[in-house]
Amino acid sequence: MFQENQTTVTEFLLLGFPSLQTFNVALFTLFLVIYIMTLAANLLIIILVSNSQSLKSPMYFFLCHLSLSDMLLTTNIAPNMLHVVLNGGGTIYVTGCITQFYFHGVSATVETLLLTVMSFDRYLAICNPLRYTAIMDIRLCLHLVTWTWLIAFLLMIFIVIPMCQLQFCGPHIIDHYFCDFYPILELSCSDISILKLEDFVLAIPVVLFPFVFITSTYVSISLTILRIPSTTGRQKAFSTCSSHLAVVGTFYGTLIAIYITPSGGQSFNVNKVLSLLYTVGTPLFNPIIYCLRNQEIKLALRKCPYIRRSSSIKIKLNREYNI
Repeated sequence: MFQENQTTVTEFLLLGFPSLQTFNVALFTLFLVIYIMTLAANLLIIILVSNSQSLKSPMYFFLCHLSLSDMLLTTNIAPNMLHVVLNGGGTIYVTGCITQFYFHGVSATVETLLLTVMSFDRYLAICNPLRYTAIMDIRLCLHLVTWTWLIAFLLMIFIVIPMCQLQFCGPHIIDHYFCDFYPILELSCSDISILKLEDFVLAIPVVLFPFVFITSTYVSISLTILRIPSTTGRQKAFSTCSSHLAVVGTFYGTLIAIYITPSGGQSFNVNKVLSLLYTVGTPLFNPIIYCLRNQEIKLALRKCPYIRRSSSIKIKLNREYNI
């Protein structure tokens, strides 16, 4: 099954969740349902924003791209994970493994940068409302989104190209359900010190700077909201950024938990659970948070032609059959 000579491993074995093999079918069903719900929820956001005139503001334009990055993140991992879970493990070529990591990194980078852009949008809307329309026009929105995706694809190339030069000559087993950065490096018999340094350096513009920027913008937003004299005004101002703040808290909370959890032993199983929250849970939570906490999306959802048609059919059937 593994084509291996004295120095080269061409395939890895993903173990998935070996301690839960007796629940393979149940786990497969659960993850499949979550995956379908994730695609449906994010696609619904994209359709609503694309077709509703009330959702043509920059915030919802960025939300569309956040949904696209969530769909990329979960689609990159979920299908192969379902195969691994159902079969109690699965093989993947080294090139396929590195490719999966590349798109995982791209989608994660896009998400961090988009959340940063969305925090800047909320900062302008609340702290500088008179100039908001003039600054955040369609041209700037397109530039921000284009550079977000472009930077993500380019930055990950700096990691992936050195990874393609690695030699794998030892064990071929990855105790994970997808190809993450450090599980791949642990199997290499090459010098990985440069790659670790590159990963640390790139984490500064991808994770640290966005986190500091988002934190500083929300400090300014909070101070501005507190200066609003009326309680109704404060509540209305906070409601415009509460959904974004909830998504930021979920995303960065999971990342920080993964980062501070030591690897090895039982803690590695904890790391798998946290990774599930990040790769499977977050793409589903994001559209749900926005749908539940955002009144404009709720209103657009009620006005959606298909929803209205389905509701009218249901009311008609209820009247006909006295349900």
